[in-house]
Amino acid sequence: MAGAEQGQGGPTIVRPQAGPQTTFLASPADIAIYGGAAGGGKTWALLMEPLRHVANPGFGAVFFRRNLTQVRNEGGLWDESEKLYPGLNAQPRSAPDLSWTFPAGSTVSFAHLEHEKTIYNWQGAQIPLICFDELTHFSAKQFWYMLSRNRSMCGVRPYVRATCNPDADSWVAEFISWWIDQETGFAIPERAGVIRWFIRIGDTIIWADSKEELAHHVNPIDGEPIPPKSVTFIPAKLSDNALLMAADPGYLANLMAQPTVERERLLGGNWKIRPAAGLLFQRGWCEVVDAVPAGVTWMRGWDLASTPKVEGNDPDGTAGTKIGKLPEGRYIVAHHVKDFLSPAGVERLIKNTADADGIATKISLPQDPGQAGKSQVTNLVKLLIGFDARATPESGDKVTRFSPFSAQAEAGNVLVLRAPWNEAWFSALEGFPEASHDDDADSTSRAFNALIDASTYTLANI
Repeated sequence: MAGAEQGQGGPTIVRPQAGPQTTFLASPADIAIYGGAAGGGKTWALLMEPLRHVANPGFGAVFFRRNLTQVRNEGGLWDESEKLYPGLNAQPRSAPDLSWTFPAGSTVSFAHLEHEKTIYNWQGAQIPLICFDELTHFSAKQFWYMLSRNRSMCGVRPYVRATCNPDADSWVAEFISWWIDQETGFAIPERAGVIRWFIRIGDTIIWADSKEELAHHVNPIDGEPIPPKSVTFIPAKLSDNALLMAADPGYLANLMAQPTVERERLLGGNWKIRPAAGLLFQRGWCEVVDAVPAGVTWMRGWDLASTPKVEGNDPDGTAGTKIGKLPEGRYIVAHHVKDFLSPAGVERLIKNTADADGIATKISLPQDPGQAGKSQVTNLVKLLIGFDARATPESGDKVTRFSPFSAQAEAGNVLVLRAPWNEAWFSALEGFPEASHDDDADSTSRAFNALIDASTYTLANI
């Protein structure tokens, strides 16, 4: 978010907020990356960048997100541009693509690179300003190829601007590693906005503190010096965005409510933290109780396998977790079962467990892709006639699916009914995602997510 105001009898004045947003917009680097915590005003800074050139009729900028849905999302690039660009008399276009045309004829377009091969749609393009929103969502191949399209015939020196949130496993983490403390994962304050230079030979990036240090590197084909590129990184944090903090003071609470890993990334701006054993779940977060309160809404989630355990193998098990929502909004894990069974044994386990739970407990089953998965859940739903049994495909990676339960557990909102299964369940969840098996965590995720958003779980096609 940035400041915008009507000048005295004149045009709208748009200015960045003091601090990192101003540093980002003032940088002369060929490639400037504005990243770190959520809510730092990164999207608005990116949207302001083309405005310095809109009086140039030959100028064009292209904003990229990984897919078009992200471009159109509420509060996303297009949505925010509608708050900013009309004040400068820009005209929107929604077909065949999303774009703005300014009075002088300059344009700002919004596009996606959903698939690796999408980059080839831009063969022959000349884009003076390329903007990547959430650079960590793009592959290194996409970034380097689009850099070859960063060309200009309009008098504007071609350059790249990007925003991102931390992702320890992204290629971006390595690319900006000089600006990050490799021990703590946090940005080094005195390096914020400092410009470095690099050349790329094959897949190797050679860095230097000045372009003169790279002058001796020559192109092996023609013997000419390789032109270096300048790069900088400017970290952002929520407290830098005073306007957002004033307009939505609850946003900080939303970030504080995230699981540990996401909170460290999105609030702290930590580039080194990864999901690891003990970070997503600790038994000390849960209160163990001896009785179930009244008025609970129940859901049983399953993770399916069909391989008996014999000497020499170590298969996943079939796991089922029963979670309830209490009237005051907390949750209770009341039962967990796990066994290593044949397909027929899995069916018996699910049916017997449903009978023990009773018809008040809804059942959520995973549907694997393909005909075999569809046939499996069809048989199970038929077996569970009389129960509210529903099946859906898994959506997102395992850590993402587990995160909502993790956040509630860490906040102290999860009770566990004391029972013999407690120790094995606690140990399995504390080892997730590094443990060799994740069936206990998967069944817990499914039960919890189905419970909090039952409307997304539709009847399996039978």
